[in-house]
Formats: sequence, structure tokens, C-alpha cells
Amino acid sequence: MYRILRKTYPDARCELNFANPLQLVVATVLSAQCTDKRVNQVTPALFAKYKSAKAFAKADLHDIEKFVHSTGFFRAKAKNIKGLAMKIQSDFGGEVPRTLEELITLPGVGRKTANVVLGHAFDTPGITVDTHFGRLSRRFEWTTEKDPTKVEREVGLLIPQKEWTNLSQRMIWHGRRVCHSRKPACGACTLAKLCPSFGIGETDPVRARALVKSDEAFL
Repeated sequence: MYRILRKTYPDARCELNFANPLQLVVATVLSAQCTDKRVNQVTPALFAKYKSAKAFAKADLHDIEKFVHSTGFFRAKAKNIKGLAMKIQSDFGGEVPRTLEELITLPGVGRKTANVVLGHAFDTPGITVDTHFGRLSRRFEWTTEKDPTKVEREVGLLIPQKEWTNLSQRMIWHGRRVCHSRKPACGACTLAKLCPSFGIGETDPVRARALVKSDEAFL
């Protein structure tokens, strides 16, 4: 199934726009309960204003809130951004740490965010168990677990470690485009012949294709 996902999404990438590890940490924190597309609309002005952990750490909290307001839960997100920047500045010399154990000490950063940063900023393989990854891994019967850490552990045993970041991205892309939460496009899925959950969604090929979301929807 993963070999098919590789062929289906050969160019899968992180859909958050960033230029350095700090920007990716901030963007990923903002992406909670928010689309990547919305985050990408907000971050250019935010990153133009604050170019370093020191700048974020010294920023007025209300100013950060104004920048991130449209991403939802803006007060908590602004507080976490300022807090993680202060900790990066005080504990890590102004540089984003490179280990999961250190990353999860930052405010607003859990294993999911840490693995995104490790995989896409530092090229350290990690499995990102978001809602899409968890849903698909259970539909594929790769796991029955619902706890993200347990899902991460069980699926990690099935796929070579070097592929963990790519696996995560391809699962997320497939979940966003085809294997939707409420009505999967089963009849248009490249995994249809192998998927044990085939039939829980639309199986008619024509109607299923109409459910598939294009890449443009996420840009």
C-alpha cells in the first residue's frame, strides 16, 4: 500500500511555507485547528516582522495576536509562539533544538509538531500522527490504536524508518484529497484493491472522482 502511495504522490511535501526551522515551528503551531492554506496567508507578514527567536521573544503579545487572529485560538497560539521563542532564546542559544526530547519542551509543541519539524527542517525521519494519519492507518488496518503515540509506534514497525517523514506526508495528502473523514472517494482511490475499508465511501468511479480535491485547494 505504501508503494502505491509513493507512486500516487511522488512529490508530496509539507504544505506549510517556511524558510527555516523557526518558521516551521511557528507555522505548525498555527496550523492547529486551522488549514495550512490559511496559515500560509498569515505567515508572510508575521515572518517579515519577526525574523528570529529573539524578535518573537521580545514582541508584544497583543501584536502577535493581531497577526495570527484569523487562524483561530489566536490568544493561546500567540502565547505559545512567544513562549517557545523565549525558551529557544534562553535554553537553546536562539536556535531551534534538533531532538524530539528537546522540541517537546517548547510551549505548544507536542510529538506531532516535533516530528514535522524534525522531518522537514532537519531531515530526521519522524511519523506525524495527525487526524488524517490516524484515520487512514486504522482504515488500512495498520493499527487499531487511537492514541497518537501508540499509532506512531505500531506503524513505525511496518515502514522503514528512512521513509517515516515521506509516509506521513503521503498519508496526510491522501487523507485530505481522497480518503475523507465523512465520505471517502473509494471509487477513485489508487488503494481500492488493497484497502480493507473499501466501500465505506462512494464506490461509483464517476461520483467518487467528483469528491477528490485537487492540489490547488490547499495552495
